[in-house]
Amino acid sequence: MKRSIMIIAALAAFNLADAADVGGVKFDDKVRLGSTELSLNGAGIRKKAVFKVYAIALYLPEKRSTTDATLALKGHKRISIQLLRDLSAQQFVDALQEGLTNNHGEAEMAALKDRLKQFSDTLLAIGEARSGSVLNIDWLPESGTRLLVNGQIKGKDIAGEDFYKALLKIWLGGKPVQDDLKQALLSK
Repeated sequence: MKRSIMIIAALAAFNLADAADVGGVKFDDKVRLGSTELSLNGAGIRKKAVFKVYAIALYLPEKRSTTDATLALKGHKRISIQLLRDLSAQQFVDALQEGLTNNHGEAEMAALKDRLKQFSDTLLAIGEARSGSVLNIDWLPESGTRLLVNGQIKGKDIAGEDFYKALLKIWLGGKPVQDDLKQALLSK
């Protein structure tokens, strides 16, 4: 009996070591995207005023601690967002567009315009995202940027690694949505 309890306790401790807890949201240390295993690079909480809006995690094929190294890294990537409050799709789209505009010049935004509209239209079609919803924004080298909401693919994949890098700059760019969140995603 004591041995069974010790084994159960050891397994529970092992499972706890396999997840990062950020504001009550557990992110796995590793995820599989296609045939690629990605590691949790960092995770944090997005706050607006005093409200916690979402928990976010960045998964990469290899750990990186700078924006430049993250953007230069080849292979699959994942941004995983779990909402901590209800949001309308319009609120999410507005925040996305603001983050992109803050980190890109006019010429860069012009190059992203059609793909940003496609991505925004997909988000708007969702309508409202409830607290607890999980949005994954994946980079799949073979097909592009893919949006999943609660495990369901939404819209069509968006071609061009430059688009995914532009999305990453919302959190990791020179003017990130939140400085301490950037540091958390880069494990600093």
